Amino acid sequence: MSTLKKALMGAANNAEDYFDQLKYRLFLRLGKIDPIQIVPYRGFGHAQQVYLKGRVLEDKGVKPSADNDTVWDNLLAMYKRFESDEIPGVRIRARFQGMEQVVVTDSEGYFEVRLSLTEPLLPTRAWYDMELELLDDVVPGQGLVSAKGQVLVPPPSSLFGIISDVDDTVLKSDATSLLKMARLTFFNNARTRLPFEGVSAFYRALQSGSDNSLFNPIFYVSSSSWNLYDLLVDFCSVHGIPKGPFFLRDIGFDKNNLLRSSHLSHKMQQIEHILGMYPHLPFILIGDSGQHDPEIYRQVVKDFPGRIRAIYIREVTTEVRRQQVSELAEALKSEGVEMLLVKDTVAAAIHAAERGYIDAESIPEIRAAKKVDEDLETDPIFGSE
Repeated sequence: MSTLKKALMGAANNAEDYFDQLKYRLFLRLGKIDPIQIVPYRGFGHAQQVYLKGRVLEDKGVKPSADNDTVWDNLLAMYKRFESDEIPGVRIRARFQGMEQVVVTDSEGYFEVRLSLTEPLLPTRAWYDMELELLDDVVPGQGLVSAKGQVLVPPPSSLFGIISDVDDTVLKSDATSLLKMARLTFFNNARTRLPFEGVSAFYRALQSGSDNSLFNPIFYVSSSSWNLYDLLVDFCSVHGIPKGPFFLRDIGFDKNNLLRSSHLSHKMQQIEHILGMYPHLPFILIGDSGQHDPEIYRQVVKDFPGRIRAIYIREVTTEVRRQQVSELAEALKSEGVEMLLVKDTVAAAIHAAERGYIDAESIPEIRAAKKVDEDLETDPIFGSE
């Protein structure tokens, strides 16, 4: 990167931080700060260490999606999500399994909790609560501000993990078209956005394993903004998609990039974070051909030899792109990893059953779920896709 570009990015970052701090101090002085909330994002860890990220924000009153929400309800909710006002420099106390840690929010209101564990966890349990409490007074009469986060610790019986993209892999986003993606994002909600057909049943089968008795952890890595976290969690809950931590992106400036991280670097960093947390666990990777998932996953195979069992790529683009992905898949064969370009979830499920990753008896359920999802409609303005 040129010296001039670095200087410009540094100036943009400093200007953004300065403006945020100035606005926060002004609103605080004028008594214009809304009620405060702690927003914990699902964490993850293992028997020796847990990690959880979260944010302290003004509470804009974004409510869970409802079936009768109008287009304007959805648009207002999305405006509130992105018009978030962060609370910098405040202390959060985290409690987990009898341990405590105090952390401080950064200039964007984010905080991170990392705890080294001294007591063993239950071998049959996957999700644990983390109690969070704001220690500083931000607004007059604020009272107790607390939240309960959740941390995923895969049990020792887990045979593999799953890392999945989100846009155009789990939910339909038309990420290759900026206009269509914006339309789906801003005018719909968790109940009117569509999942890819059969994805919920397929992911449940992967989580349960070949004999339906396991718990294989699922992680969702996306370049979407953290501002959409509640919508994505709600979407998965509404559509029966297994619960897992999300790894999203902060949209803004930093010293070296126009955005705090690029699509490629963000996804690589988060996947490395996950694989580094579980060095003895193999993984299945799931993505789509619309952006750079095949290239990212190819690099993951090179960086983590022997760790990837299979890669499923949903085909969503052109013949030219199909050829590019096919060439990547051919190159991966020499490293013993199959990358399948599939048109639908059933094709991936059949392969997974043949390889012993899921129970073959789950395939009829996946076919049925695919049919149900195909009959759904979305897009209250423009009609179904």
